[in-house]
Amino acid sequence: MDEKLFQELIPLRHKLHANPELSGKETNTSKVIYTFLKTCTPTTLLTNIGGYGILAIFDSKKKGETILFRADMDALPITETNTFKHQSLTKGISHKCGHDGHTTTLLGFAKLLSKNPPKKGKIILLFQPAEETGEGANRVINDPKFKNLNPSYIFAFHNIPGETLHQVIIKKDSFTAAVKSIIIKIYGKNTHAAEPEKGINPALSISKIIQTFETLSNNHPKSENFSIITPIHITMGEIAYGTAAGYGELRFTLRTWTQEKMNILSSTIITILQKISIKHNVKIETEWTEEFKATKNNNDAINIILLAAKHQKLEVQLKKEPFKFGEDFGLFTQQFKGAMFGIGAGKHCAPLHNPEYDFPDKILPTTIQLFHQISLQLLN
Repeated sequence: MDEKLFQELIPLRHKLHANPELSGKETNTSKVIYTFLKTCTPTTLLTNIGGYGILAIFDSKKKGETILFRADMDALPITETNTFKHQSLTKGISHKCGHDGHTTTLLGFAKLLSKNPPKKGKIILLFQPAEETGEGANRVINDPKFKNLNPSYIFAFHNIPGETLHQVIIKKDSFTAAVKSIIIKIYGKNTHAAEPEKGINPALSISKIIQTFETLSNNHPKSENFSIITPIHITMGEIAYGTAAGYGELRFTLRTWTQEKMNILSSTIITILQKISIKHNVKIETEWTEEFKATKNNNDAINIILLAAKHQKLEVQLKKEPFKFGEDFGLFTQQFKGAMFGIGAGKHCAPLHNPEYDFPDKILPTTIQLFHQISLQLLN
C-alpha cells in the first residue's frame, strides 16, 4: 500500500471519529462510506443492508470462491475525554471501540481492490451497523439482499489495546465469548410497611437469585466451564417508607466460552427462576437481550490468516483463552466458515470502551495489507 493512500485514509478515519453515531442510527457514517466506495468502482454497491449497512462487491465474473470481509461502524454512548483535533463533536457519543478504524481499513482495502481486482471469484466488503447492541449481524444475515451471497469464507479483525503494535493475535476455536443479558421482572404484592404479612415483597426472591447466580459463576478463563454472571442493575419498590415493595427487577450479563455452554447456562437459569417463583409465591418474567454468539474460528480460516501474516512478516501471538468481550461477528461464524483475528493496538493504547481510547492510525496499513494478502491466497 502506497504512502499516498495511507495519507488519504488518516483524515477519513478522523472524520468518522469526530462524527460518531450510535447503533442503528449510522445515517451520516453510511453516507461517508458510500461516497468513498463510489470512487473505488466496485462491481455492485448495495445500501441499507440490515439497517444502514453497505455491501461493496468486486466480482471477477470468473469461477472461484466468494470471500467476505466485514467491518463494524457504530459508536458508543461514552463521553470522550481526549482533546485532539479529531475529538468527538457529538456530546455523550464517541468511537471507543475502534469501529472508525475498522471501517477505514475496509475502505482502504476497497481502494486497493479498485486497482487490483480479484482474478477469480468475488470479494464482498460488508460495512455492518449496530454491532455494539448485538443486533446488526442478525439483521444483515436476514436481509434479502444478503441471503443469496453465500460466502465461502468470512474474515474480520478487532484492534486489541495492550498488545504489541501490529502483532497478529490468533485464537483457535472460540475467539470471543458467548454473551447475552437477561432482564428479570418479579411481581409480588404491595402492602403497608407495617403489615408486610399482607403483601408479597420481592426482596427475598431478589436475594435468592443473586446468591444462587453467584454459585454458577466460574471466573477461571483456563476452565472449559468458564462462566461469568455479572449483576448489572437492581431496583425494587419506591422510596415510600410506608409502603412495602411489590415489584423488583434485576439485570445480569452472562458469559461463556462456547455457544453450547451458554445454552446450558441459560436453561439452568430459567429452571432456577421457576423454582424461586414457586417457593416465594411471586410471578417472574424474563427477557433476553443484547445477545452475542461466540466467535467460532474455523481451522482452515486460521491457517489462511497465519500464512498471510507470515507473508507480511508480522509477529503472531497464539492466544490460549478467548477474549471475554462479546462480538456479533460470532453470528456469522456460527453459519459460515471464517475467523476473526486481533491486531495489536500498542502497549500504551487506552483500553476499549475507555473515554481516552483512540484507534491507532499506524495499524491501518498492516490490517489493509493483511486483508489483501488473505484475498490473494484464496483467489489468485
